[in-house]
Amino acid sequence: MKKLKDILYKVSVNAVYGDTNVDISQVIFDSRKVQKGDLFVAQKGVTVDGHLYIEKAIELGASSIICEDLPEERAENITYVQVDDSNTTLAIVASNFYGNPSAKLNLVGVTGTNGKTTIASLLYQLFQKAGYKTGLLSTVKVLVDRKEYPATHTTPDSVTINRFLNEMVESGVDYCFMEVSSHGIHQKRTEGLEFSGGIFTNLSHDHLDYHNTFAEYRDVKKSFFDSLSKSAFALTNIDDKNGNVMMQNTKAKKRTYALKTLADYKAKIIEKRFSGTLLSIDGVEVWTKLIGTFNAYNLLAIVGTASELGLDKFEVLTILSELESVSGRFQYIVSENGVTAIVDYAHTPDALKNVLETINDIRTDNEKLITVVGCGGDRDKTKRPKMAHIASQLSNQAIFTSDNPRTEDPDVILEEMEAGVSPENYKKTLTISDRRQAIKTACKFSESGDILLIAGKGHETYQEINGERFHFDDLEEVTQCFNLLKK
Repeated sequence: MKKLKDILYKVSVNAVYGDTNVDISQVIFDSRKVQKGDLFVAQKGVTVDGHLYIEKAIELGASSIICEDLPEERAENITYVQVDDSNTTLAIVASNFYGNPSAKLNLVGVTGTNGKTTIASLLYQLFQKAGYKTGLLSTVKVLVDRKEYPATHTTPDSVTINRFLNEMVESGVDYCFMEVSSHGIHQKRTEGLEFSGGIFTNLSHDHLDYHNTFAEYRDVKKSFFDSLSKSAFALTNIDDKNGNVMMQNTKAKKRTYALKTLADYKAKIIEKRFSGTLLSIDGVEVWTKLIGTFNAYNLLAIVGTASELGLDKFEVLTILSELESVSGRFQYIVSENGVTAIVDYAHTPDALKNVLETINDIRTDNEKLITVVGCGGDRDKTKRPKMAHIASQLSNQAIFTSDNPRTEDPDVILEEMEAGVSPENYKKTLTISDRRQAIKTACKFSESGDILLIAGKGHETYQEINGERFHFDDLEEVTQCFNLLKK
């Protein structure tokens, strides 16, 4: 229970009608969840305007309302606070309500198109192995020390973020690693948080259904680094052409990592295998179970972050060899007859290209590479032909199938993918809308030594069709296919 006047600290208020010395039970932005004594924050969302539900929130017991537009008629004994931006205000009051937990631990945000989940999750692993109580806010799951919660968004809403951070503080957590998405930044979910550091991974084609242009997408990412304080660090991939852009206006301590360029944290790939990678990091050879050039970048970001947070470098390099791959990120199994199946979350053109190039770097030309890939519905349509072009260009056989069609017609999505296939690659492609059948077909096509990549869904255990979620797990499906083929 907090006083409204206390949780309005640092909020830019235009007008107040009523008493701010009232008790607040919870901060709520979904009117359906309001209970007696709650503060309801009315947001203007992408699809829904919370201002339409102010009256309903009051009926359910809300004692206070924060809004951008005041209702024409105001209820008696209700406090109304008018602000310019409800999204920013929600983040600040949520932080205040939970006692500003981000200031009581070391919070590090990871942003970029690809690699966020891997870096955040491996940092959690590393700090746990180093003996620290650690938290994780990721696409895959939320961890408060060793207590696990399901994840719903890459970057949760600001109330959820602060509730978890508060639980971490109460559990004695020292460090928390958090994925920071462009949606989360743009919708102000990270406002009011005190970050000890920020990591930039890379920037490529994604979310242009939400951000109108690539420049807008880039600048939203950049704004995260602009907001870091002087006491924080900003660690950037200098090999990415946007790496320097992220650092242009940050007040944080600037640090860089790279494979190709002179940087604060540098590595060289010595050997690549399906069982792992041998790296030289700042002159020290390290064997890691993680595979591919993209993971070499991820590991450098981890080494840099751990070093900036004060961990012993030798201890960090020692622990690197113990780190396990993240669920749905280049996760592989081998069948009894020697077919390697790789499940990966690659759902952007750049990520798919990275995974396929990694496989092609390791394999010989004596085996086939069969790729099963789809594109999500109600998302950026412009990447569909690009994904299909990459899959057909870099594979011996590409099977196009459904991902999460959501509310779109799967056949329309597949037609838009097929448009990207070059004429010389037509004969290498096949379209099977049913994802289960596509995976079964890929398994039947594969022979001893072949490599089967199932891309796009990774860790997800569902398929979303017409707004409904059905259980579907790529790793389960291919495992079952291998077992059936064994019989």
